[in-house]
Amino acid sequence: MRKKRTHPTLLDVAREAGVGTTTVSRVINGGHRVSLQTLERVRAVIERLGYHPNQAARILKGERTKTIGLIVPSIADVFYSSCAEAVQKVARSHDSLMIMAASGNDPRLEMEHLNVLIRHRTDGILLAPADFRSQDLATLLRLLPIPLVSFDRPIRGVEIPSVLINNREAARGAVQHLIDHGRRRILCLGGEPALYTIIERIRGYREAIEGAGLLCLVDTSVIDFKTAESAVKIHLSSPNPPDAIFTLKNLVTMCTFEALQKLNVRIPESMALLGFDDFELAATLRPAISVVQQPIEDLGRTAAELLFDRLVDGKNREKRRRTTLETRLILRSSCGCSPGAEITGS
Repeated sequence: MRKKRTHPTLLDVAREAGVGTTTVSRVINGGHRVSLQTLERVRAVIERLGYHPNQAARILKGERTKTIGLIVPSIADVFYSSCAEAVQKVARSHDSLMIMAASGNDPRLEMEHLNVLIRHRTDGILLAPADFRSQDLATLLRLLPIPLVSFDRPIRGVEIPSVLINNREAARGAVQHLIDHGRRRILCLGGEPALYTIIERIRGYREAIEGAGLLCLVDTSVIDFKTAESAVKIHLSSPNPPDAIFTLKNLVTMCTFEALQKLNVRIPESMALLGFDDFELAATLRPAISVVQQPIEDLGRTAAELLFDRLVDGKNREKRRRTTLETRLILRSSCGCSPGAEITGS
């Protein structure tokens, strides 16, 4: 006795709709070169029969898996979780599933995630690289059989499209704003000095400070509240203490603000504070924190759209090698501005 089939096949749909299997395949893959009348008829049959493409068989034939990979340094970081949300929206609009992994800024773990995604035949990968100067990563990506787009950080030594923030220009504009407020001893405070974004922000800080003929004060020892408090105490006790602090990321901004409050340092009267990257409580603290605001959702969305452009049109791989997004300087009270100051571009 022939076993009864429980799942409708592509051939069942074609017979029911009165078309060939090629036409059904075209409908499943977007409906290109199919008339509107035929498209509607085939889709109605697919829905009535409850047909679902055999994804495993499609993979074996070399067709797309309808999945993309996303590798970020941290899932807990609001910056990257917001990027992931934007990426997922784009993926869903392309009927694809996003698979997310965190590298912890560990190049070895990042390579493991990349190899897993490649083995699972994801259609493409979005990557915020742990080490933008890694030769091992560059070597792997030169041989990568699928499209990859980097975001937030580029990848040196290989021609991979990237979507970045204009970190250097944004930092320079923020520090210049402090200088325009009359601040002359501006401390640049942060951590993780090997990260591309931190390197670029320090470059922007130095350009503004040196351009004004001032002394550079860079401290990259801060990774948490304890180290922030220690750094603030050390610099306040120096013969020429700072009169402003420019922080390089939101965690450092929050820890520095807390340390200044604990030490009863008046903001902005005794110490101006301006941070790179906005955060949820920045506008509600007293005083409210002035920040460089990054277009986080735009970053994730632009990178995802670029990846799908490359998936849809292989010829597009040579276009748009680097896309740079602009930031905004949000002026609040901590830098010395009046509450409700105008938002300016940077």
